[in-house]
Amino acid sequence: MTTLNPAARAALPWRKSTYSGANESQCVEVASLAAVGQDGIAVRDSKRPDGPIFQIGLGAFAAFVSYTRRQTI
Repeated sequence: MTTLNPAARAALPWRKSTYSGANESQCVEVASLAAVGQDGIAVRDSKRPDGPIFQIGLGAFAAFVSYTRRQTI
């Protein structure tokens, strides 16, 4: 995966995690990189939209989501 330029970052369709807290102080946002012609998922801290973005492949992200759904809190 490549580093996203500012225009590509702005074009991503960000959405907040459904597990974000009610006060929204600890939120994670995800976006499909397909919107900018790449494969994978981008993840960022919603409090720092201009901060770093973590990019992960679709298979690895699916495995992560599957694993977290099996965990109990």
